[in-house]
Amino acid sequence: MFPREIYRSRRRRLTQALSSGLIVVFGHQASPINFQDNAYPFRQDSSFLYYGGLAVPDLVMLLDCDAGQSYLYGREASPHEALWTGPAPALAELAEAVAFDHHGGLPDLAQCLQSSQRQQRAIHYLPPYRADQILLMSELLAVPADQVVRTASPDLIRAVVAQRAVKSSEEVAEIELALGIARSMYQAATDGRLENQTPLEIAGRMAAVVAAHDSRFSFAPIVTPRGEILHGGVPAEPLGSDDLLLMDFGAESPGGYASDITRTLPVSGRFDTRQRELYEIVLLAQKAAIAAIAPEKRFLDIHLLAAEIICRGLKELGLMKGTCAEAVAAGAHALFFPTGLGHMLGLDVHDMESLGEDLVGYDDQIRRSDQFGLAALRLGRQLKPGFVVTVEPGIYFNRGLIEEWRHGRRAEAFIHYDKLAAYYGFGGIRIEDDILVTETGARVLGPTIPKSIATVEASLQ
Repeated sequence: MFPREIYRSRRRRLTQALSSGLIVVFGHQASPINFQDNAYPFRQDSSFLYYGGLAVPDLVMLLDCDAGQSYLYGREASPHEALWTGPAPALAELAEAVAFDHHGGLPDLAQCLQSSQRQQRAIHYLPPYRADQILLMSELLAVPADQVVRTASPDLIRAVVAQRAVKSSEEVAEIELALGIARSMYQAATDGRLENQTPLEIAGRMAAVVAAHDSRFSFAPIVTPRGEILHGGVPAEPLGSDDLLLMDFGAESPGGYASDITRTLPVSGRFDTRQRELYEIVLLAQKAAIAAIAPEKRFLDIHLLAAEIICRGLKELGLMKGTCAEAVAAGAHALFFPTGLGHMLGLDVHDMESLGEDLVGYDDQIRRSDQFGLAALRLGRQLKPGFVVTVEPGIYFNRGLIEEWRHGRRAEAFIHYDKLAAYYGFGGIRIEDDILVTETGARVLGPTIPKSIATVEASLQ
């Protein structure tokens, strides 16, 4: 946790942004795997962590914007629970640790909310995304469960997004701690010859690093030779010497902040000619995109810059044709680069996505496109100092997508379909880093993780 005054200050800014009414932020409950006492490892809701700092289940905070008072509600652990899990801090201790003004049990919260509803006071809450949260909110707010999501507060969502989007120096330090773990994960993954290993074995070494740091994955890792399958998981078949291994991975800091890194490795230890040519295109696009990041720049334009560089590289290899500006405008590049360039990063690996992706990544001036590929761009808005974003261009040869486009004669003016069959089975290449938008430009966060051809190959020897 951060010092208690940080949480008090965050809550004060939030109440000032809404000016009146009550704000209710619901924490998570424990989530059983297959029976009540066998639960998944607990992870607190990120907005609750941001404003309350407590990674403890069954908590709810209430902020009274008019009175300027904050309340922590929950339940005291019973002696029977302490027998199994050890003593837990009392609610009073938890409230004191993060500077809440008052504390009470959940029945007290129910009475407060019902009284406020009778007084017709505005009650603001964020959209829930878990069934148990919806049921609790339905009970406490006396709102039918099927209406809970629809009656979430747009004003509160906008206020939370505005506040959480800009990272403090303390938050950036947490992200860099998570990136330090990610570097150790990379080192563990590349310890030993990759050929004939399985992605499961490699992911297992990463998991050992995460456990040794008392951390957790920030998302389910992708470790696969099938990089063209964007969320390809972790297959169990041994790697061959001709494979490219795509590893998309990250860990959480002690405070819950995420890292998100992708590296693509030649299983043989050396890139062959075709792998090298394509890898250099992706790396050039990533470097140019990072160099273009600056305050007030639209991330949409940086995405389009990366897309045009990828198009130019593929044109030099004879896979695309025509004018790249026209090809990108038509979306032809998305056959090879169907993803967005990146997304916000913070307490969530796709930061604040539960609040609404368009509300986080777009605004009234920049709306999401419905064009294939560009529609997958999670972040298009103008950048501000303090934003942390990922930059992750890629080139993918997905046979199913290629065949669909070829049979539909899609973008024929820009694509040499007759040359693409030779790339079936190639996989995909993605390179990803986490970037802080500064007052004057950008800074790549965290310790160096090999990504140039020379340093990647050296790490595999």
